[in-house]
Amino acid sequence: MTVPENPLPWLVDRVVGTTYDALPANAVEKAKTFLIDTFGVGVAGCRGFGLDRIIKVAESWGAGDEATIWAGGRRVPAPAAAFVNAYQIHTLEFDCVNEDAVLHPFATILSAVMAYCERRSKAGHPVNGRDFLAAVAMSVDVSIFLGKASTGPIRFFRPAAAGGFGAVAALGKLEGLDAGTIIRAIGNQYGQTSGTLQPHVEGSPLLGMQVGFNARAAIASLDFAREGILGPSDVLTGRYGYFRLFEDDRFDVAHGIRELEAHFQIERMSHKPFPSGRLTHGAIDGLHRLRKAHGFTADDVESITCEVPQIVARLVGRPDIPDPAPNYAKLCLGFVAATFLVHGKVDVEHFIGDAMLRDPRTHALASRVTVIQDDNPSHSAMTPQTVTVTLKSGATHSVVVEAAYGHPDNPLSRAENLDKFWRCWRRAEGMEDAAGEELIATIDGIEKVADVAAITRLLMAPRASGRSI
Repeated sequence: MTVPENPLPWLVDRVVGTTYDALPANAVEKAKTFLIDTFGVGVAGCRGFGLDRIIKVAESWGAGDEATIWAGGRRVPAPAAAFVNAYQIHTLEFDCVNEDAVLHPFATILSAVMAYCERRSKAGHPVNGRDFLAAVAMSVDVSIFLGKASTGPIRFFRPAAAGGFGAVAALGKLEGLDAGTIIRAIGNQYGQTSGTLQPHVEGSPLLGMQVGFNARAAIASLDFAREGILGPSDVLTGRYGYFRLFEDDRFDVAHGIRELEAHFQIERMSHKPFPSGRLTHGAIDGLHRLRKAHGFTADDVESITCEVPQIVARLVGRPDIPDPAPNYAKLCLGFVAATFLVHGKVDVEHFIGDAMLRDPRTHALASRVTVIQDDNPSHSAMTPQTVTVTLKSGATHSVVVEAAYGHPDNPLSRAENLDKFWRCWRRAEGMEDAAGEELIATIDGIEKVADVAAITRLLMAPRASGRSI
């Protein structure tokens, strides 16, 4: 095909024209897999930093009971629910990711789509499961396209910004808008797009809030479009478009199109088996493989060296500090690697409370982790990574990680996915196993669901929803 100068009409025509029946079986299966994963992570996110205060602010934005805050069950206007649930999905650094695009699309998309579905249901116009799956799959493609077409170093927080574009595409598809109106609704989104990497550098909770800002904006973008308030149309490659401003004018539209034509991008999503930056997972995987092969413990280790691509060195090669904020610790490769060896795993509790975050044994080992940038020319490659452990005995062991655990080429099994779901589910006070089982069964058969909004009944503790199981 001739590569369009402005790819947005091509993208949106694809969104509008692709129905559930056009999705291959693997895309449907992967959509269900990552829906289960994301709902679990979102429920666990009720343990996120400062959530009560964040909800307090969100509730001050206006009265209404259109949609539900997961786990806690409070009813708020749809934009507020989208904001809070997006924060809950991303706050633990546990949500799925597309590695090549360097972004987490589900946090922004699913939070906005579910809030929209609840509002539609309340108005008597429910969204069915087949339409829901098609909208989610196609919106993931829109978001991932932005990441895969970008060729320069990531400068803004792409999960928030690109995720918002995908969310609007999903909402416009479900609303039945024509392609031209969806394009202009995406223009509305571009005017509200936000998300910088400074919170990532400093370990600020604003990182997850930025995902929420874009989910909330997606609802507003649709609402404006429904009222005939439409934004600009050339918002990707225009003079002041997304690629020129947010991606430093470095992009390859043809590559992005080829990637979408090769796969529905929902098929190329990676799990995050550990609640830390995905860029730290290669080190965890490498250390797991080396420990399994050679039987050493944390006390046997003299030093660890990780040779990594540039984005890994730039974003998680930060120095270990003695009193890290939770988000800083999750995004510090040295701290995460040491946590794995000291505790034998990396899980949510390792980033909560002073006992874990200030653990002297962990910090002593973290200080002996060295991150070296390799000569990989790609600005987005997360692998290969070479992990080398030198023991106090003088022995040296090394492994090259080509695809970290959770990558589609090294995926979690169904059982492992469900194990992660249950660990997340049970972190939320009052969430009952029977509701979790029903949620899994509902997602597995979502094609037959007449009203997707009914899922939210299962995402509330019984005391919040008034239901009994």
